[in-house]
Amino acid sequence: MRYGCVNRNNILEVTGLSIAFEGRKVVEDLSFTLGRGETLGIVGESGSGKSVSTLALMGLLPTKASITGSALLEGTELLALDEEQMREVRGKRISMIFQEPMTSLNPVQKCGEQVVEMMRAHGETGDEREKVIALFKEVLLPRPEKIFDSYPHEISGGQKQRVMIAMALINHPDIIVADEPTTALDVTVQKTILELLKQLQQKYGTSIIFITHDLGVISQIADRIMVMYRGKVVEQGLAKDILHNPKEPYTKGLLACRPPLDSRPERLPTVEEFLNETGKESKHEIVTPASRAHNPTVAQPLITVKDLTVEYTLKKSIFGKPLQTLKGVDGISFDIMEGETLGLVGESGCGKSTLGRALLRLIDHSAGNISYRGTSLDKMSSKEMRALRPKLQIIFQDPYSSLNPRITIGDAIAEPLKVHRGILNNQSNPKDAVLELMEQVGLQADWYNRYPHEFSGGQRQRVCIARALILQPELVVCDESVSALDVSVQAQVLNLLNDLKRQYHYTYLFITHDLSVVKFLSDRIMVMQKGKIVEYGTPEEIFHNPQTNYTQTLIDAIPRID
Repeated sequence: MRYGCVNRNNILEVTGLSIAFEGRKVVEDLSFTLGRGETLGIVGESGSGKSVSTLALMGLLPTKASITGSALLEGTELLALDEEQMREVRGKRISMIFQEPMTSLNPVQKCGEQVVEMMRAHGETGDEREKVIALFKEVLLPRPEKIFDSYPHEISGGQKQRVMIAMALINHPDIIVADEPTTALDVTVQKTILELLKQLQQKYGTSIIFITHDLGVISQIADRIMVMYRGKVVEQGLAKDILHNPKEPYTKGLLACRPPLDSRPERLPTVEEFLNETGKESKHEIVTPASRAHNPTVAQPLITVKDLTVEYTLKKSIFGKPLQTLKGVDGISFDIMEGETLGLVGESGCGKSTLGRALLRLIDHSAGNISYRGTSLDKMSSKEMRALRPKLQIIFQDPYSSLNPRITIGDAIAEPLKVHRGILNNQSNPKDAVLELMEQVGLQADWYNRYPHEFSGGQRQRVCIARALILQPELVVCDESVSALDVSVQAQVLNLLNDLKRQYHYTYLFITHDLSVVKFLSDRIMVMQKGKIVEYGTPEEIFHNPQTNYTQTLIDAIPRID
């Protein structure tokens, strides 16, 4: 870990930066400095003003934004530049790596061409392909010549993020703004990206502003940390001081709500508890492994999977015959016991989501058998499967795309009741059931007629949870359902899932790439690699005595605050 770097010449000095939209302040009196070759970590929840502050420095906010204050880049006042002058700075002196590379890259333009376009925008010509391929090698992209000619959808998420890093570096900028560049990535890919950024920084002497909501991630890269809350700076200083001796309750809450690796608390602390001065460690019981373990003598298998295989056709003949196939799930067998949480962990592309969807018969499997309470789902007719659907539900990863923006949240939660009539027995008014469930998942009753865009990511995920639970299911597949959330909101949702499980005896298949999350929530864990289950056991067995190098790699990649 790198600490220090306080006596450097400042390359950027921001003083009294305030930003408002239509009279509402989103950033207020923000001041900070950035030294040459230094990494400043900006930490806070969504809506704290992290990203909007850096977008203002780059002239990327809409014209309706009201911006005051000063931002000096080696004596140049950034906030006074017009659009033409800012184009000379943007990409040449300051570059940005955005959070989601899939939406940041042009889907109809080849990856290499997009980097070349950045070169040409700043007058760099000659040997363009060779320069980009050389940089692709430097950011550790495999087969750089092929990726140069590939479209974004043809490469993985980690590779797309490396293309974005190459695009940011191609003109050798003084400052790189990395806006949540690892949030949606696997822990192993995240670790690689962080190490890559540090190596490139040491080579080029680039200064980095690294934005994230996770203090565990920031501990791996930052020299100094600035903590933001509701548009204001609540704390800033050397990374080691902020991480090991935080002064403010908000910072303490951000640190505490991360799932711990050395214990399994009954509940996770939340930021709100610390702001209300109730977030004390004694309030959160540290339980023994035995007290959280599932009781195999009582439980019966709810789902039984035997030799399950799911194949995708990659290439067909002109007659439609498969010529090349890929096994997304490769001959796996396991049970999900009634009332337990079974964690399924692995890197992107290992087959986790494919397995979850196959269990619910949302996609077909090519071999093997899935049984529900001893009855084979394969032998069920469409009518029988439809009758069973209320018992088998799923919570998707992205609460933004899984809700219809034109339907109020009350109607979205009630919609399954209209599809599966009679599920509430003789209860005449479904709205009463929706309002009751909204209250249980932490949504106010008077929000019934609001639309999804009026809510935060965590609140939308609560809507998705309520929609999945309104049918009183027995099995709920949680497919990366907390991966895109702030660590503070993640803690709230994980606590909610545990509370609902205890109250209603739900059974969960919890799919994630984050072992710290799955350790907190699960009774048993399966580790998946390339379509196969490579390890299976209790959280304690998996963490303290991993049997495969792959599992050990996943554990080692978890960000730790040393």
